[in-house]
Amino acid sequence: MTEYKHVVQYYETDKMGITHHSNYIRWMEEARVDLLAKSGWPFEKVEQEGFASPVIKVECKYIRPTTFSDVVVIRTYVGKFDGIRLVFEYEMSKEDGTVVCVAQSSHCFVNLEGKPIRADKECPEFCEALLQHRRPAESKE
Repeated sequence: MTEYKHVVQYYETDKMGITHHSNYIRWMEEARVDLLAKSGWPFEKVEQEGFASPVIKVECKYIRPTTFSDVVVIRTYVGKFDGIRLVFEYEMSKEDGTVVCVAQSSHCFVNLEGKPIRADKECPEFCEALLQHRRPAESKE
């Protein structure tokens, strides 16, 4: 899990002063890029290794609104990952812990010509770094 903080900007809000829903998807990308960089795999390195992981699906559940100047804490986890498909899970909350959005983004892996690849075969070091960010197992006490 990696934690990323985003301060809601005025331009991200609508006429009612509420953050426009499309911005949450942008924040997911910010948090994902941050996770990769903290893992030693910034986008530039991924591309230098000859592959990319485009988004193929996004799901968001909006729970509570955010407004200008709110600090949104985004916790990012690696969910399902089988070397072919990768799911990132996001939990977004205000600094007081109020959950505002839960989301997922699904990705595949392609070489720089756009042909599908198996990341676990093409770049096992990348996969090992990702797996360090899996959601911790729930305690059964």
